Amino acid sequence: MASGVYGAMLNNSLKGNIDFDTDTFYGMLVTSGYTPDFDTHDFRNDVTNEVSGTGYTAGGAVTTVTVSAYDTVNNRQELILGGFTLTTATITARGCAYYKRRGGASSADELVYFDDFGSDVSSVAGNFVVNASTVRYANP
Repeated sequence: MASGVYGAMLNNSLKGNIDFDTDTFYGMLVTSGYTPDFDTHDFRNDVTNEVSGTGYTAGGAVTTVTVSAYDTVNNRQELILGGFTLTTATITARGCAYYKRRGGASSADELVYFDDFGSDVSSVAGNFVVNASTVRYANP
């Protein structure tokens, strides 16, 4: 697995389907059985192998995804993925798929970013913490 932006995110952003200032975002935890396809996965229903366990709700947890001000010194834009904590959780996850939640069918929830943890992360009746991270887009 690898971390990355789902290709459809830029298209959906430019078309106005994703508004980072006002939309609601979630982070959905997955096992190592999920392999992201950044070219073809565009909605939450494309994400497989979601974790299950005590302290985790299907569909994930509410979080934030924001866009920083454009950095004119370094010619780059940052996408800031919020973190979240699940309390008294007993789960094992390999990564987190961030998506815009519409509140209906998973086939309508636009994917944004996949964060690969690098290895399985577990908690047993404790806090499961997904740290915030930043994605930088540089303009040559």
